[in-house]
Amino acid sequence: MRCPKCGHQGSRVLESRSSEEGGAVRRRRQCSNCENRFTTYERYEAQALFVIKRDGGRQPFDRVKLRGGLERASHKRPVRPEAIDALVDRIEKKAIRDGGEIEAARIGDMCLAGLKRIDQVAYLQFAAVYRQLGVEDVQAELDRLSPQLSKN
Repeated sequence: MRCPKCGHQGSRVLESRSSEEGGAVRRRRQCSNCENRFTTYERYEAQALFVIKRDGGRQPFDRVKLRGGLERASHKRPVRPEAIDALVDRIEKKAIRDGGEIEAARIGDMCLAGLKRIDQVAYLQFAAVYRQLGVEDVQAELDRLSPQLSKN
C-alpha cells in the first residue's frame, strides 16, 4: 500500500477490524519509510447490478437514487439514517443474490415493506408516490394502518 504522505510502497498493518456489518475491512497502517500512520478500507469489488424497468429496459442500480427516494419519504420523520442505509443494503444484497438483476417493482415492494416497519408515515408517503395513490386510496391505506397505529 502506497503511503499518502511520502509515496513509499511499503507499509505494515498495525490493526485490522471489520466495519460496516462486515462489508469492509478497516486497516490501520504505518509507512516503513516515514512512519506516517494512515487508514485503508478494503471492500469486495461489487458486480454490476441492474434494475429491470417496467418497460423491460435495464439501467444500472443506483444506491444514491434509491436512498434519496427513501429519504424524501421520511423527510422530517424520526427515521435514523442507519435504518435507511440498512434497507438499501438489504435491497442491494437481494439484487446480488438474484444474479445482479432486480425488477424495479421488486425494489418498490421491498421499500414499502421496509418503510412500513421503520415508520408508517414514511411508508404512506412513499406508497402515495410509488403507487400513484389518489385521496381515496390514501384514506383506504390509512384505514388499514389505523389498527396498527393505535397499538403503537
